[in-house]
Amino acid sequence: MAGKKRKAVKPGGATAKPGRKRPGAGKMAVIGALVLALVWGGWSWWRDSAAEDEFLALAADGMEALGVVERQPASTGGHLVPGQSAGYRDRMPTAGAHDPKWIDPGVYDTAQVSTRLVHSLEHGMIVIYYDTPPEDVFATLESWAGLYGGPWSGLVVVPMPGLGEEIVLTAWERTLELRPFDAARAAAFIDRYRGRGPENPVR
Repeated sequence: MAGKKRKAVKPGGATAKPGRKRPGAGKMAVIGALVLALVWGGWSWWRDSAAEDEFLALAADGMEALGVVERQPASTGGHLVPGQSAGYRDRMPTAGAHDPKWIDPGVYDTAQVSTRLVHSLEHGMIVIYYDTPPEDVFATLESWAGLYGGPWSGLVVVPMPGLGEEIVLTAWERTLELRPFDAARAAAFIDRYRGRGPENPVR
């Protein structure tokens, strides 16, 4: 008479079900990484959404002050050829002929070529100039640059020696000089003109 097949027994006397395997360490690591990515992504979205809501509320508060924005119409346009001078009248130009290349959105610690910054403005970016602002002002500009980094609507924050604590915001054919810095006015300027350059308006 054939003997009965014995069931597998786990340590401690528990009967194991044949064919079931515990997930391997590698699979558990992948699952954990996915869960962490989802949690981080959700938190990042919530953080950015809250930060943008705060920015837009600030912009609404400063909208009435945009009457002080200076308009500087373009004299000429188009791309410069190698060796050609732009002949800008202003140290922080807002329009005119420019370099075929542009400056990407972001915060810079070295001065950038003005002909490329003008091309950034044509794309619809906002170029913000600083020199030695208070730490909290610079932190504000950095946080805003983190919010808006699109190629047709981002912020370019660049140094301009000689400004001291003054902050100068420029858009295509527009300038706003702030001394002292006024966050509501700055946010209103950014919200009004960001993404509305002549080359490819996206807002």
